[in-house]
Amino acid sequence: MAHAYTPGLRVSDAATVRRERRLPLKGEVAAARGDAVRADQVVARCELPGEVQTVNLAARLSIDPARVPGSLLKPVGSDVTRDEPIAEGKSLFGLVKQRVTSPASGRLESVSSVTGQLILREPPIPVEINAYVDGTVHDVLPEEGVVVETRAAFLQGIFGVGGETGGDVTIAVQSPDQDLTAERLRPEHRGKVLVGGAHVSHAVLMLAREVGVAAVVVGGFDDRDLRELLGRDLGVAITGAEEIGLTLILTEGFGRIRMADRAWDLLRRFAGRRASVSGATQIRAGVMRPELLIPHGEPGRDAGAADQGLEPGSLLRVIREPHFGRIGRVTELPSELRELESGAMVRVLVVEFADDGSRAVIPRANVERIEP
Repeated sequence: MAHAYTPGLRVSDAATVRRERRLPLKGEVAAARGDAVRADQVVARCELPGEVQTVNLAARLSIDPARVPGSLLKPVGSDVTRDEPIAEGKSLFGLVKQRVTSPASGRLESVSSVTGQLILREPPIPVEINAYVDGTVHDVLPEEGVVVETRAAFLQGIFGVGGETGGDVTIAVQSPDQDLTAERLRPEHRGKVLVGGAHVSHAVLMLAREVGVAAVVVGGFDDRDLRELLGRDLGVAITGAEEIGLTLILTEGFGRIRMADRAWDLLRRFAGRRASVSGATQIRAGVMRPELLIPHGEPGRDAGAADQGLEPGSLLRVIREPHFGRIGRVTELPSELRELESGAMVRVLVVEFADDGSRAVIPRANVERIEP
């Protein structure tokens, strides 16, 4: 019988996880190797250069550019506040005196006697990186950040939107095939990581945001609702920076899809525990999955990914466009290589999709097996 190997999403009740926490620029590391850290604890900080404001003093004062340096009321390098006078000049044979005020608070960085322009640098922007997850500093990246290690229950999703957040895991439905509906939302869900079942609609997601829910974890979400949520077509699936008021993780795909038992059982087992959540997703080179981590420090078998073989009848999920997120079953596993539009010769399979019964030929590298 034909047999194909394909990776699946990782679901483990006890995994050793390391997460790199790196600054965008060199700065100060605020933790040492071996330190116990909390998810919300700052482990590194730096300052991004402030915005630059250009002021054409020659034009504003109606003077020759060569006279601009002498018109400054404070020397270059001085700090100024918004609307504070920074330069003064006289025109029309000294009959008219004019002043220019600062457009923002900042520092006088430079002035040119050739162009007559002043460069004002606004205050630096502080950037702080937290640990993201409760754990221990495994390694220090000098002037850049740290690597945090934790022992945790670990769940990967197929797709997510929204940034990093955290909260207590709260089960909002009775079974993995139920939908997260408006009547299931409660005021006490504020700040929680809310676990739905098979589906959540855009309208209910917006109600969850109003309640103050930190994150929603469900089986599926409609792709048309995703466009409404983001206000645009997603295009290349690189997410995680969206400012939508909460984080959404899909464990199965697009549409109404019952949450897999392995994911449901893990979330139910650790209900009430605090989780760290990230919706960051990348489905091209350097695949990145949305994730939920529940630190507990308990020993156990690191189950890793659900890596299994494919055979006719296997349930699978497509993880690349144009059928990304769709669920179906294998109907054929041709042994010969097939040529793609790109000209590449690859192994393929034939899948029958569960939503409409249609069939498609898919490269085997573009699917992953899921448990029924």
